[in-house]
Amino acid sequence: MDAIKCLLERRSIRSFKKQKIAKEDLETIVKTAYHAPSAMNRQTWQFTVVQNEEIIEELAECLRVELNRDKGYNFYKPDALILCSNDRDNPHGVEDCAVAMENIMLSSYALGIGSVWINQFKGVCDSPKVREKLDKIGVPKNHLVWGTAALGYASDDAKRNFEKNSNVVKWVF
Repeated sequence: MDAIKCLLERRSIRSFKKQKIAKEDLETIVKTAYHAPSAMNRQTWQFTVVQNEEIIEELAECLRVELNRDKGYNFYKPDALILCSNDRDNPHGVEDCAVAMENIMLSSYALGIGSVWINQFKGVCDSPKVREKLDKIGVPKNHLVWGTAALGYASDDAKRNFEKNSNVVKWVF
């Protein structure tokens, strides 16, 4: 897919089909993540890929309780989650993860896979119950999760808002 077309057409998807993403596609998506730039090329991030439905539900339930979310909160029932974490002592960890997350979302779209950015972990990684779940899936203790990509094939009723506000640009010549 043409890069410009991908950049202009990708949208967040919040309704997924119950369809498995091939391991090869997940490997490609993660490869684009760790090929993203990082400040001073530190690469102190980790990408934790979860494709186990039970574990995804456990993570969602933990956040429901921690953040007092409604019973329906479930990351939109994706086929996979990619948690992007970084060393809490890296002053550029959030920016490094943001660039990697963009690569994840764009490469997913290029492969015909929908995505949406989930932010709920970032403020609660040190909560004991959340930390227990993060430990269980191998997120390093010294890491904060700065972004999570929920991935899956878009359901037929997934909304795609293509209107963007061009009034946010100020030209100075």
